[in-house]
Amino acid sequence: MKNVLIISGHTDLATSVANKTILETLANRLPEAEIVKLDELYPDFKINVEAEQQRLIRADIIVLQFPVFWYSAPSILERWMEETFRHGFSHGCTGDKLKGKKLILSFTTGAPEAMYSREGAMGYDIEDFLPCYKATCRLCQMEFAGYVYTGGVSYGNRTSIELIEQQKIASEEHAQRLIELLEKTSRR
Repeated sequence: MKNVLIISGHTDLATSVANKTILETLANRLPEAEIVKLDELYPDFKINVEAEQQRLIRADIIVLQFPVFWYSAPSILERWMEETFRHGFSHGCTGDKLKGKKLILSFTTGAPEAMYSREGAMGYDIEDFLPCYKATCRLCQMEFAGYVYTGGVSYGNRTSIELIEQQKIASEEHAQRLIELLEKTSRR
């Protein structure tokens, strides 16, 4: 498989079930992938731009792993992108360091997937929340290679051992779908 960089954008991974399980599964199944946990590295939000840009340069495929917070990525992942995807590095007349790299989104929502539909409580399909990532790819000359999504893994649904176990199973299945997408993307 090509060089895979997985950026975990959960703001408090220690309290997570879904994102933590996804990352643990990926670490076990893809030991060659580099996994960066932003909440552990940058609890103060002071991003080491040079180190993160070097990671991006080495990567062929970049995965953003995160829970959706208020219909977007968590603040630490947004900050990482603001700091790392700089003019002259990722875009602009001299910014070609991400050209040809592939971006995959891997995300979870607390709300069930059925709520993310025109008829559901959100009034929008999950795809309606992705244009900013697709536009980033276009600006940075990257390829948007797709996404893996799992809904219904809310903190509120952890009221029993059985419900927690269901979230872990759903998260392991999510990781498997992501691995399949990574394998497919690596062949292109």
